Amino acid sequence: MTSRDPRVEAAISHWAPRFVANGVPLVDFQEVTAACERWEDWCQLWSARAAVHEELGAKAAADGYTVSAAGHYTRAAICYHFGKFLFVIDPAQMRRAHEKAVACRNRALPHLSPPGERVAIAYEGKQLYGNLRKPAGKAKAPIVVMCMGLDSAKEEMDDYESRFLARGLATLAFDGPGQGEAEYDFALCPEYERPVKAVIDWLQSRNDIDAARLGIWGVSLGGYYAPRAAAFERRIKACVALSGPFARSASFEGRPSINVETFRVRSKSATLEEAGKVAARISLADVAKNIRCPIYIVAGTKDRLTPHTEAERLAREVSGPCALSIIDGGNHVVNNLWYRYRDQTADWMAKELCA
Repeated sequence: MTSRDPRVEAAISHWAPRFVANGVPLVDFQEVTAACERWEDWCQLWSARAAVHEELGAKAAADGYTVSAAGHYTRAAICYHFGKFLFVIDPAQMRRAHEKAVACRNRALPHLSPPGERVAIAYEGKQLYGNLRKPAGKAKAPIVVMCMGLDSAKEEMDDYESRFLARGLATLAFDGPGQGEAEYDFALCPEYERPVKAVIDWLQSRNDIDAARLGIWGVSLGGYYAPRAAAFERRIKACVALSGPFARSASFEGRPSINVETFRVRSKSATLEEAGKVAARISLADVAKNIRCPIYIVAGTKDRLTPHTEAERLAREVSGPCALSIIDGGNHVVNNLWYRYRDQTADWMAKELCA
């Protein structure tokens, strides 16, 4: 009997809560990972399962069942996304799966409740893409700008979006530099206030949302990006940070090999030494004191990627009102205990932006 690839073992032991909480059916996770012995097969196996949902979506759409089609296509998108999200060992295969994830979510967008709109935002001579959704029956809703992490993308955000939308908030989940659709044109950007400025400038050109009541939300590395932007951008009125680092060192010692290689690729670094110089730029040390808007910080005590002490440090150093939730037993982004923060942070954001 062959021993399973340790990278696959790590995936099975750490990722189930995230996959399921964000829309992958539990049986899909169980069956796909059970069939996967080698990391090299990961993307292909997830893409095959995604194709099942995609086919169901196409059939539902052909039969005129648009609500069902939107659900099937969204599940297809999330399965394609999780096939590609850390699969940097085969860039061509990864990109094919990624393009399928984007295409499936795009097919779902007009049929979601409320519907979504694919948008393009000018940035440094190219474009950043996002999905904009507005709550039903509200002429100019406040808006939450949603920042992705190292391996997340806007196609993973349906559950989080739905919670904000149900509370009367619009959402803009966007792929920033080094993330999702922007990972091909741009290296990841520790100075994330730059893309966020472009996003807010663009939102202010819209007459169908209330950009004067704008919050920012970030997950994982996005839990650094969001407060980083809030330190520079006074147009941000409230911030949610989920399991973000306060500062990273140039060393990758002790970090999972898959994540390290993904950071190297997405930072467009030729070597780990070069990637370490990018990682060292990830810091709130000199800027956290400039965060004056209300901030809600979430971390888990069992987070193997970002110690909860990073959240405690951020809470100590901000200058504005701060809610700190350290969740006992929570893993990275506390996906294993999602019910302890997802509704709570959505309630808090709605209260801050609608006050």
